[in-house]
Amino acid sequence: MATSSVSKGCFVFKPNFRKRKISVPVEEYFNNGKNESEDSKLRFETYHLLWQQMKSETEQLQEELNKNLFDSLIKFLQNSHSGFQKSSRDWGCQIKLREIPTAALILGVNVTDHDLTFRSLTEALQNVTPYVVSLKARDCPDMKHFLQKLFSQLMDCCVDVESKEEEKDIQKNIYCSMDSLSNWYRNVTKNTDPRRPGKKSTSSSPWQSPPVVLILKDMESFTTKVLQDFIVISSQHLHEFPLILIFGIATSPIIIHRLLPHAVSSLLCIEIFQSLSCKEHLTTVLDKLLLTTEFPFKLSEKVLQILTNIFLYYDFSIQNFIKGLQLSLLEHFYSQPLSVLCCDLPEAKRRLNFLSDSQCENIRRLPSFRRYVEKQAAEKQVALLTNERFLKEEAQSLLENLHVYHTNYFLVLKCLHQFTSSLPKYPLGRQIRELYCTCLEKNIWESEEYASALQLLRMLAKDELMIILQKCFNILKSSEEQLGSTAKGVEELLAQFQSLDAEAKEEEDTSGSQSKGFQKTDLYHLQKSLLEMKELRRTGKKQTKFEALREKVVNFIDSLVREYLLPPETQPLHEAMYFTAAHTLHEHLNAAPRIALHTALNNPYYYLKNEALKTEEGCIPNVAPDVCIAYKLHLECSRLINLVDWSEAFATVVTAAEKVDANSITSEERNEIIHARFIRAVSELELLGFVKPTKQKTDHVARLTWGGC
Repeated sequence: MATSSVSKGCFVFKPNFRKRKISVPVEEYFNNGKNESEDSKLRFETYHLLWQQMKSETEQLQEELNKNLFDSLIKFLQNSHSGFQKSSRDWGCQIKLREIPTAALILGVNVTDHDLTFRSLTEALQNVTPYVVSLKARDCPDMKHFLQKLFSQLMDCCVDVESKEEEKDIQKNIYCSMDSLSNWYRNVTKNTDPRRPGKKSTSSSPWQSPPVVLILKDMESFTTKVLQDFIVISSQHLHEFPLILIFGIATSPIIIHRLLPHAVSSLLCIEIFQSLSCKEHLTTVLDKLLLTTEFPFKLSEKVLQILTNIFLYYDFSIQNFIKGLQLSLLEHFYSQPLSVLCCDLPEAKRRLNFLSDSQCENIRRLPSFRRYVEKQAAEKQVALLTNERFLKEEAQSLLENLHVYHTNYFLVLKCLHQFTSSLPKYPLGRQIRELYCTCLEKNIWESEEYASALQLLRMLAKDELMIILQKCFNILKSSEEQLGSTAKGVEELLAQFQSLDAEAKEEEDTSGSQSKGFQKTDLYHLQKSLLEMKELRRTGKKQTKFEALREKVVNFIDSLVREYLLPPETQPLHEAMYFTAAHTLHEHLNAAPRIALHTALNNPYYYLKNEALKTEEGCIPNVAPDVCIAYKLHLECSRLINLVDWSEAFATVVTAAEKVDANSITSEERNEIIHARFIRAVSELELLGFVKPTKQKTDHVARLTWGGC
């Protein structure tokens, strides 16, 4: 490109082309690497559809679990603000009007789930009042920023789209104080309809002046002085600026009294609201997503144990648990070619008919299918291994059996949990997830815990057994297609217990008329007669009707467990539904940053994949990044490192095998460049935490890590 000009000048030509953003579709990742197959796109579509269904189920579950909490908060808000609307000269009412209504919302230590809860709470409260503000401690270091954030969010609540830019310019010139907030609130409530902010009032509203709800998401993190000043000032303007506070608390309500002195906390009318326990929430999520036949995807015992351990011992976060479940689902569809069958039963049977020869070979390679073939007759074995059509027909019946297995499995699992969840010391676990992990791992009837649970069941009282049997009957009745005969058996047992009650009542009536002539006895003779009866019962070994019926119930549940609670490994084609790569999931979720950092600095080829970085162990290539050279040199030093020696060793490695051109740069300039590179490398190591300055010697640094990792 050329120009003509009389005088000399500098001309800049901007390029006409635009940089195109190369976006790779997500489904293309299923085609990359060693897992390439002809149905990768179908697997991705199946994964996406299944995850959308599970995600919508979790969102609906979240709404149902929070409904009672949000309803009680809205009721508290309505009751609190109705007191401001009534004008009363009663002394008690006047004192009440000086107290700020405050809801202490106890959410638990699962801080990562709080944002989702507050987002849903804000949407629910906006149906009652348009003025809902949420603040975080990091945005409010002092009173000035606190009021500015409050005022700016209130302006966003009440301004329509057209005048939003104008109001933002006005907001910059307004001094934020409680007086200005009160004046703003007075003007807004006069001119607008509270149910439709920014619009002129056209109809009567139940509240002419709706309250302002301020949500402090992390109340424990707020500065004490900021909270105290705001509460004291707000209480003085409460009659003209109706404020309702909601404290988001992760620990305990006692934190309010620790942060606020009595003179300030007495200005609050506090009511405590408790959210659902994290463990109960997890149990509900497992019941809706895994302990059901609605979703075909399942987790193995080790994978489920990893996810629950991270939940119980790290963060108590339901959102992180669901993300781990999503990662397991994605890894299953990415790594397992037969995951194309992990869908609804009719669709899976249809896809079986269109499987290619390579996919049929994948079925034959499955360990569970090979064990199934070994148990068949010789002729059927040959047909399964050679005839593709016969294999597909047999696979369809196996998928049907797997679906029936899951239906019966979860019904009997829930019944067994009803029997064992209330036993002393909980031999099989208190939560159903513990029982589920045990059943996934092995034959549960072979464990000592199961034997001790049966012994405890043989000591249950009649009322307890009847309550448990009634719960089991309700569970089995929900699926009469599979276990209808079992439900009838439970109903018969309940009828026999009721007949025992009738017989016992008749015996009490007859014995009551005869016991009128009995003489009173002392404690010694009563204890002696009881011991004699016990000895007679032990030697005679004659069971009562109730004991015989209780033994029948225990044997009944034991037979159900042995028949239906078989481990998934016993079922053919279970690999298509179960994700078992626990090691892969552990690497993704339980990261080890220190080991990864050592690997990157000690062996940069592991991540960069540059052939020039390949060296023998113990050697330091001069083409490696400067920080890698400095790191490997510092591993050879003791606790204190001399910077001069370290710099000379660094320069020796960098300049090794270099051909110096005499016409390029002088040796002084080259030394300055190497020295600058060394300073930058040491600064990076200090930032990563490997070295630090020391006051013992000014020209030394202290080494902080040992053991090479």
